[in-house]
Amino acid sequence: MTFATLGLIEPLLRALETLGYQTPTPVQAQAIPAVLAGRDLMAAAQTGTGKTAGFAVPLLQLLTMEGPKVSANSVRALILCPTRELAEQVHASVAEYAQNLPLTTYAVYGGVSINPQMMKLRKGVDVLVATPGRLIDLFRQNALKLNQLQTLVLDEADRMLDLGFSEELANIYRMLPKKRQTLLFSATFSDEIRQLAGQMLIDPLTVEVSPRNVAANTVKQWVVPVDKKRKAELFVHLMRKGRWKQVLVFAKTRNGVDALVEKLQGLGINADGIHGDKPQATRQRALDRFKSSDVQILVATDVAARGLDIEDLPLVVNFDLPIVAEDYIHRIGRTGRAGNTGEAISLVCADEVNMLSAIEMLTRQTLTRKMEQDFEPEHRVPDTDATGQVVKKPKKPKKPKASGGGKRNLGKWVESGEVSVAEPSIKPVRKVPAFNTGPRKKK
Repeated sequence: MTFATLGLIEPLLRALETLGYQTPTPVQAQAIPAVLAGRDLMAAAQTGTGKTAGFAVPLLQLLTMEGPKVSANSVRALILCPTRELAEQVHASVAEYAQNLPLTTYAVYGGVSINPQMMKLRKGVDVLVATPGRLIDLFRQNALKLNQLQTLVLDEADRMLDLGFSEELANIYRMLPKKRQTLLFSATFSDEIRQLAGQMLIDPLTVEVSPRNVAANTVKQWVVPVDKKRKAELFVHLMRKGRWKQVLVFAKTRNGVDALVEKLQGLGINADGIHGDKPQATRQRALDRFKSSDVQILVATDVAARGLDIEDLPLVVNFDLPIVAEDYIHRIGRTGRAGNTGEAISLVCADEVNMLSAIEMLTRQTLTRKMEQDFEPEHRVPDTDATGQVVKKPKKPKKPKASGGGKRNLGKWVESGEVSVAEPSIKPVRKVPAFNTGPRKKK
């Protein structure tokens, strides 16, 4: 199969050839014809399999072939992304695909001045990539109209519909015209998200080109147990032992990112960090320097977990495990992309065992454990497996204590065969946004 057989027009074929795209990936082969046919679509595929081209290329063709010219302050297609970095990256891809087309594209997000964005929107934009908060700000300031909207795309849809975006999405959906095409793309879809998405789509086509919630098989994964207080020391040891050249490291908190970067820089290691408290220009500069290998170690919160395409990234390290198990799949998906191989190492301490269990249950695999000499943890990480079980080590019988006067206090004994089993951590409950589920006409 070729892109030409999918019915794409010559300017798009020429752009794809220039970019080195030879044959469609499985998700592209199924999604492109469906989008061109005007279908609502919900597509799930492993990260790094070409989802952006799967929706952007046919969307650009639809805009080129039909519809009136975009009006002032209006948009014809809207792509929503959960993070600023992803919005920038998606827009860069869209602009490359549209290089031979008479269409305008633009990206808006917070963390930068809104005034240049308002000026750019005055002439109208065919394809707008946006984060939810900035989109709402522009709409409320009358800098953006959505009455001309033909297609809505939710990129990384599971995160877009997660708790943190519920209110924003509910507000955005109230702004949209009822007659539109809606496309949901993501690497993972939980059952709750699938049920919710069903309320937004009309007769949707579902595309799944890989098993649900499975990490890419091009990524070799393993766990190194360690005490929490020695994680940074272990990371430096592993980096020097493995002679790591380029590593993306995920930490759970913003303070954790800053602390690790400070420690690495203090050791003379070229490191930088990105998280939500940093200005967008600073975050983008750090990411660009990492991509160009000017920075060896990039430490980030989960703002970098989704969608970022770093060419030939060899290694991802989970300094902390993510609270939400699905984020593990997205994190390690930054390596092993486009058919390349990669490695993902997780430094796990005893109080993260429930997170580890949830990840193994989600991915349906028990992660290999590798002890590092001289870093064996004092606080043992209990055994886990893909069933979601956390098995604690049996307690040893207490030795009887001798009391005064020659009497012996036998104390309490614990049967040596007693095993304690804990339930895996429960995922946080997602708030369901109050979407308008009334009838709307199909495009």
